[in-house]
Amino acid sequence: MTTVQFLPRLVKSILCVTTVLSATLVGVSAHAEYPTKPLELIVPYSPGGGTDLLARTFADIAKKYLPTSMGVINKPGAGGALGFSEMTIGRPDGYKIGMGTVELTMLPHMGLASFKAEDFAPIARLSAEPSAISVSADAPWKSIEELMAYAKANPGKIRIGNSGTGAIWHLAAEALSDKTGVKFSHIPYDGANPAIAALLGGHIEMVTVSAAEVSNHVASGKVKILAVMSDQRLPSFDKVPTLKEKGIDLSVGTWRGIVVTKKAPKEAQDTLRAAAAKVVEDADYKAALIKMNMTYAYQDAAAFQKTIDTDNVSFKTLMTKLGMAK
Repeated sequence: MTTVQFLPRLVKSILCVTTVLSATLVGVSAHAEYPTKPLELIVPYSPGGGTDLLARTFADIAKKYLPTSMGVINKPGAGGALGFSEMTIGRPDGYKIGMGTVELTMLPHMGLASFKAEDFAPIARLSAEPSAISVSADAPWKSIEELMAYAKANPGKIRIGNSGTGAIWHLAAEALSDKTGVKFSHIPYDGANPAIAALLGGHIEMVTVSAAEVSNHVASGKVKILAVMSDQRLPSFDKVPTLKEKGIDLSVGTWRGIVVTKKAPKEAQDTLRAAAAKVVEDADYKAALIKMNMTYAYQDAAAFQKTIDTDNVSFKTLMTKLGMAK
């Protein structure tokens, strides 16, 4: 082969190698640059509730640690099932993330969802809140004992608003009924905030949402908390007794955290986890939680996964006992 014949083949080989290297570098660059466009943070409940407020706080602080913005999108309905389903559909490229709550481990057991807890990958748990038994400030009951005595003497007359059938605050009320034998009427809403609005409007007598979600109304003198479903009193409401103090052995609460579909790229999951770890240590984030009366309860992905797995089993057991599982 002459030099003249060899040169075209050499040039062609060099071009092929260059093309392969360029494609590889572009691929690496694309992964390293995630995210390159705004993220969507899906909230499965209405605006104004605790989950929504925490999501907006997280999204605002996350701008410091991610190169793009994060828009909050509310998708309420079916006790959170619509929003959770939204998190799993579409292209699994990591640009659609979600505010996961304990309902991820509950709704599937009721036959109310097409997803399972195993369909989600945890990014970080952000907070954990117990249920609080709250009534309007002008309600005639001054204590949890008075409320329960009235409810027992008047089965079904106390209407309890919750954040949707099968949602955690519905289960909290059902668990209270199961534990005490007292019958209530359960009224579902598309989130805690609409339920609280119904309480303020006199349409229901009680809510079992978190203390944080009624804290502003407690401060303004419109709502009073009679008891919390936790092992210990809440620091922000240290004068409010636990149910256990009153002889009712019951603790029920929610957690909230960032999740993505399990199909999301590992690079995206790792980037979000690193950003979340910085957000939860940010002074502005911690100050916001205190202002909202929310409990700091950060867990990294591994610990959060264990919480999800444990709750998935325990809530299935509890819901089966209550006749809510299918």
